[in-house]
Amino acid sequence: MNWIQRKIYLYNVTFGLYMLDWWERLLFNTLVLVLMWFICYNGFRYTSDFYRRVLH
Repeated sequence: MNWIQRKIYLYNVTFGLYMLDWWERLLFNTLVLVLMWFICYNGFRYTSDFYRRVLH
């Protein structure tokens, strides 16, 4: 088991995804990715706006 497989296994065990079907796992991972994209995108917009206000 290499490092990436170990991290995927740890992710599945931590969140209990190992007992879900493949389509349920796909749905959960899609929701997690959308949430992470939303947080990163809005965090970037907020920090860029904040730095623009501070520097000007």
